[in-house]
Amino acid sequence: MNTEQKSLRERARIHAALGDPARLAIVDALSLGDASPGEIALDLEMPTNLVAHHVKVLADAGLLERTRSEADKRRTYLRLRPETLALLTPPRLPDTARVVFVCTHNSARSQLAAALWTDRTHRPAASAGTHPAQRVHPRAVTVAQRHGLHLEATGTAHISDVVTDDDLIIAVCDSAHEDLTASVRPRLHWSVPDPVRTDTDAAFETAFTDLAGRIERLAPTLIGDPS
Repeated sequence: MNTEQKSLRERARIHAALGDPARLAIVDALSLGDASPGEIALDLEMPTNLVAHHVKVLADAGLLERTRSEADKRRTYLRLRPETLALLTPPRLPDTARVVFVCTHNSARSQLAAALWTDRTHRPAASAGTHPAQRVHPRAVTVAQRHGLHLEATGTAHISDVVTDDDLIIAVCDSAHEDLTASVRPRLHWSVPDPVRTDTDAAFETAFTDLAGRIERLAPTLIGDPS
């Protein structure tokens, strides 16, 4: 079994242990402090034998451990093991010098994504298109300004003029993802609906919010992330 398969099995085992409302309640109760099984039973209004069962499942999954009281050796306390909970996060991506966001026309989504990435992570970013337009869409410029970001209206580019072998490429539209099947293949694909099709301020705001959320989730997965 390789390392990746072992990690998946470990994460599945932890998720299975947490897949019961009572066990999840016990983990929540221990998230800020330690407690004895009796205290857990009292706080959660749960029979002690049921608490004992759930505690065993959680302990077998490596989610908590038991310690003896220094005052009364007959008393046991339960404490969470944060290092086990940390295993639930997805594997980290290798560090990369730059992220390049790609869409078809390089006039909206890829531009907004690159500006967001640089602003939120303080890391280098660029954008490009498979069939770049002459200018950045005015509504993209407007929504960027509304959020304190700057887009250069004439700053579109073709992917062949931007991408290098060291870049992490993220396709932010379906067309670009499906076009890039030969020499340039996206490492990641974000299926962000094209706001230009609707061409309203609300559509561009929705695309901005979608991209911002994805960037917040991606940034911590990069090894060497400065945040």
